[in-house]
This record gives sequence, C-alpha cells and structure tokens, in this order.
Amino acid sequence: MTIQEAQDTVDQWIKTTGVRYFSELTNTAILMEEVGEVARIMARKYGEQSFKESDKQIDLADEMADVLWVLMCLANQTGVNLTDALAKNLVKKTRRDADRHQNNEKLK
Repeated sequence: MTIQEAQDTVDQWIKTTGVRYFSELTNTAILMEEVGEVARIMARKYGEQSFKESDKQIDLADEMADVLWVLMCLANQTGVNLTDALAKNLVKKTRRDADRHQNNEKLK
C-alpha cells in the first residue's frame, strides 16, 4: 500500500465507519497521546524502566500504526499529501545534512 492509498483508505474508513473526523485539535491531542504510548513502550523495552504487568501485552507495532493513523487523519483534514511532503522533506534533509552526519565524530 502506498502512502496515498493509505491516506485514501483512512479517509474512506472515517467517512463510512467513523461517521466523521474529530476536529483537528482533538486529533492533535490524540496524536500526542498515541506518541506517548509508543514512548512508554520504548522506555520499558529499550530504556531503564520495567514493564508493569498491565503493559506486557502492549504491541509496539500496533501503537506505531495508531500514530500513523492519526497522522493520516490530520493530513487528510488539512490537505497535506504525505507522499509529496515526505519527498520534499527527504530532499531538504539530503541537502542540509549532506556532510553533517558523515563528519560527526559521535557517530563513528
């Protein structure tokens, strides 16, 4: 599935199953909540925190998909084509960081 197909799929699901989009502000708050859930898993799995019994069944991939879902909702609501945005962003990063990471002693 391409990014555009995913955006279209989310839009179709919202319009048929979800009834309508939440407001942009509500979706922004939901996005922050979902990112926080990913952060909690990362802190427990790769950081120093330990899992609580209630956290042991949490699925990192599913939580990342939740982040992607809400991001696509916001993109659809605000008219952002994520395929185009990602392509432009990659060009920007490539131009800006052409030598930066190669010359970073911390990465060697």
